[in-house]
Amino acid sequence: MDALPPLQRATSPPPQPRPQPPVPSRRYGVHFSASSFIQAPLTTLLEYSGILRPDPGGGTQQDGAGAGPGEVSIRIVAPGEAGTSSERPEEVIVEEEEEDGHATRTRPEDPSPAAGGGEGGRESSSSYQRYDIQQVARWVEQILPFSLLLLVVFIRQHLQGFFVTIWIAAVMFKSNDILRKQTALKRERKIPVLVGITILFVVHVSGFYWCYKNGDLIRPLMMLPPKEIPPFWHAIFIILVNDTMVRQTAMVVKCLLLMYYKNSRGRSYRRQGQMLTIVEYFLLLYRALLPTPVWYRFFLNKEYGSLFSSLTTGLYLTFKLTSVVEKVQSFLTALRALSHKDFHCGSYATSEQVAVAGDLCAICQEKMHVPILLRCKHVFCEDCVSEWFERERTCPLCRALVKPADLRSFGDGSTSLFFQLF
Repeated sequence: MDALPPLQRATSPPPQPRPQPPVPSRRYGVHFSASSFIQAPLTTLLEYSGILRPDPGGGTQQDGAGAGPGEVSIRIVAPGEAGTSSERPEEVIVEEEEEDGHATRTRPEDPSPAAGGGEGGRESSSSYQRYDIQQVARWVEQILPFSLLLLVVFIRQHLQGFFVTIWIAAVMFKSNDILRKQTALKRERKIPVLVGITILFVVHVSGFYWCYKNGDLIRPLMMLPPKEIPPFWHAIFIILVNDTMVRQTAMVVKCLLLMYYKNSRGRSYRRQGQMLTIVEYFLLLYRALLPTPVWYRFFLNKEYGSLFSSLTTGLYLTFKLTSVVEKVQSFLTALRALSHKDFHCGSYATSEQVAVAGDLCAICQEKMHVPILLRCKHVFCEDCVSEWFERERTCPLCRALVKPADLRSFGDGSTSLFFQLF
């Protein structure tokens, strides 16, 4: 009687009927259920996003137990069981089961020691990496409730500061949006609307400083340090409030410029953009200096020792000096651009050049008014091309680089929304 072949298909008894569990949502082959998310939210999210590879065995399978749906069971067939000679080494038969419980295919493991060692090393390294990530995720899950509790208590202790910060940030975003829309209206903007916006900005800034007149907010505006050493969060609050109120004061100045240049065309429109840019760069310079007296008083704390306080104060002033020098250079560059009478991206076109290029502007599709000849030899209206170069640096037609990369223009009336904390 012939011996059985070493590779034989593993047979299994017909599966017993069992109720079908609800199918959970899958992504990257990962089960995502509400129970697993409640028990380990961070680990479940990492597996669901594909950052952490799920454990195919589940980590709860006992020896001798049947494999679950979609899992792999390994059965080692000894030489005697397979009916082969004792000289034949034992082979491993891998039985893969589908969700319905039937075995689909059987394959032997690669007996090559080199291949087995390489795959085993990679699997071991992957297992260790998964274990480390799981431990970090579990640690974060353990401290997350306590961290949220501390955050709630911290917000309750500084409830007024959080409310004021959210309020001034929302007002700042909305004010910037209103000012940009009024700038884009050009000659269609109405003086009464600008006057109303200006009055609202003035009332908001004045009312804010009147409410906090005893909060050490006025002295830093005049580059004077606070009388007492402010705590860290109080120093942050002073800087945030002053930085926002100064920007809104600059918006008042911009509204006055928009009222003055209401009927601007050509050179007047370019002058309006240059003036708005100068106001913004002067604002950036002043905002860079604004936190200096607060942090100077904060670092110059003799309780930590004269040497330590002097060292930290000197380092802060050194770092601040580099930022201030950069802001001064940008402001001077904006002033020099204001003194240029010619169009900085080209020259005024002659009648012959306009006749060659055509009498219609490619941007507004109307007859050219004060035509400008760019360096790429294309001709446009001065109003149209000035507005174009408020946002772009290339020609509207050929996309050739025309405007030099010198300074960012704030001719659209926008204001920098980033807080200047340090």
